[in-house]
Amino acid sequence: MLMQVYAILENNIYVEMAISTLEKNGIPKASIYAVPLDNRQEERKLFDNLHSSDGTSLIDIGVALATAFSVIGTSIGFELAWGPIYWGLITGFIGFVIGVAIRLFTEKVLKKRKRLLKGKHPEVILIIDCEGKTAELVENILWEHLALGVAKVK
Repeated sequence: MLMQVYAILENNIYVEMAISTLEKNGIPKASIYAVPLDNRQEERKLFDNLHSSDGTSLIDIGVALATAFSVIGTSIGFELAWGPIYWGLITGFIGFVIGVAIRLFTEKVLKKRKRLLKGKHPEVILIIDCEGKTAELVENILWEHLALGVAKVK
């Protein structure tokens, strides 16, 4: 019975080692197919839309700072000319703007640096055609060579 074994590995020396180990164990070169995946070239979108979200909120710090600033502005506003309501709204708006600016700075500058330093390595998909009796051996070889995931299809 013919089976296909699929595996995803990082594109490094372990891919070559896994392929050569498979060939040494009787899997012909014509039965091994490697497909390298490309990295994402475009930047991720900073603002979410209705259909997709990355789970990062830009207003969370802004709302917290708006609350804190409006409480302080309201209490100080009792002593100022316009009164507590106007000063609470003004300082709340200022706190919100400062919080959104902080979040934009962290997302655009600090996290971008972290992503550049960390770097993403492209991955390789290996497709191996083998007999059912050798599928377990192929799977073990792939796991030994640091496969990220392995699947068997009959």
